[in-house]
Amino acid sequence: MKCAERFSAIALHKRFSCVLLLLFTVLSASNLVAEESPFDRYPIHFTTVKDTAIAYQDMGPKDGEPVLLIMGLGAQMLHWGDTLVQGLLDGGYRVVLLDNRDAGLSQKFYGLSAPPVWWTLVRTKVGFYPTPAYTLGDMAGDAVGVLDTLGISRAHVVGASMGGMISQVLTATYPQRVASLTSIMSSSGAPDLPESSRDAITALAQGAKSGVTRGEELRNRVMIARAIGSPEFFNEEYARQLATRVLNRGSYPPGTIRQLQAILASGDRSPILATIDVPTLVIHGDRDPLLPPDHGRDTAEKIPGAQLVMIAGMGHSLEPEASQRVLNVLLPFWEVGLKGDVGSSDGRPEKLVEPANTIANNSDEFETPSAPSGAVH
Repeated sequence: MKCAERFSAIALHKRFSCVLLLLFTVLSASNLVAEESPFDRYPIHFTTVKDTAIAYQDMGPKDGEPVLLIMGLGAQMLHWGDTLVQGLLDGGYRVVLLDNRDAGLSQKFYGLSAPPVWWTLVRTKVGFYPTPAYTLGDMAGDAVGVLDTLGISRAHVVGASMGGMISQVLTATYPQRVASLTSIMSSSGAPDLPESSRDAITALAQGAKSGVTRGEELRNRVMIARAIGSPEFFNEEYARQLATRVLNRGSYPPGTIRQLQAILASGDRSPILATIDVPTLVIHGDRDPLLPPDHGRDTAEKIPGAQLVMIAGMGHSLEPEASQRVLNVLLPFWEVGLKGDVGSSDGRPEKLVEPANTIANNSDEFETPSAPSGAVH
């Protein structure tokens, strides 16, 4: 009898263990699905725009409102980050991203000149502007070519840093293709604006060096993220993971230098900003060391009717927490019909004022139109 009871207990224990193992497997699988990056869920495509191969991804529902995301200097579409992209997908938008030419998986212009960053900047400082291998207009044309490939006639165009500059040129050149413009941590290129911090320039110059080992490049990328990132939101582990994903996809420092030449050669875009006639949102961080806050204020002032949101604690990067704050402003900008007052998705009030001088932060307060544009709550 005792022997039978012992065997029965063992069988019950085995059955219970199998149930636990099955439950653990199901939960683990569901967690993997929930945490899977949107960049991994959708395939990478290629299209040719005027003999230039451009890599892009097309995410979300085909009948969703299209959003075109254009990244910055030397960056890849991965730099938009999972938080922002997934937030747009959760909002029902069709999200189109591309790697700019000379970056990521898009075509590299091997054999063309790429002098050191310091030499390019010194020559520009004394009035010798580089003759670029291509222009911001060419890069805007690449983005429009991706829309053509997908049969998208109009999209909300969102650009970050150099991507904001490309988006400005795209909107001024192809206004019929743009439902709205959002320029994030970008600039008009006006010559009287504040310069980048010395630490930010030094970090970028270090990161643009060729011939370094993978380990050195990984450390350089984390160093850049720390130097130009958001003081309130920087996370070294996140920066390291993102840098690893980017390096696994490919790195090409000479392309970054040629893109910088295109920026410098574009000069002051103030005249074309004055011609933009689409709903425009300008988002900038109040702690941006690469393009200080006045770059955002100047851009908003020069685009007729543009709205400005200054995000407290945000630098020149889209860490997950910074991305969430961008979403809290960007989604209502589209969904409320661009009428002015909006509410953030986390319940804290935000306000877009026209002409906008506002700070989006963690408090329940916002700046009124009469408040100084540089104030931070």
